[in-house]
Amino acid sequence: MMRPVHPSRMSLPQLEAAWTAAGDVPLPECVYDPDLHTGPRGVIEPPGDRAAREAVAREVCAACPALEVCGRYAARVRPTSGIWAGRTPTELAEHTARLSHSGTLPGDLPGLGVA
Repeated sequence: MMRPVHPSRMSLPQLEAAWTAAGDVPLPECVYDPDLHTGPRGVIEPPGDRAAREAVAREVCAACPALEVCGRYAARVRPTSGIWAGRTPTELAEHTARLSHSGTLPGDLPGLGVA
């Protein structure tokens, strides 16, 4: 099974193929600093550095125009690392489970389409 590609690492055509919102593709804020959301490549990150980086990534996500659609995409692809829609993979799984139990699945959000 292939690891899902974080939106910060996607090209514009990949974003367009992965999601749309009312006919438009909202450009996620994470594209401006991919390492912030996915961590440095090929480096073991000390826990304190990781916590600080993830806190800043969450702040970026909170103001992102693609937050909702990113959350739906993340719920569908089930990431194993990084910050997606302001959440870690564990937090995403818990959030998706809560939505499932309430009868509102991530795909049920109005006005958004995820391929």
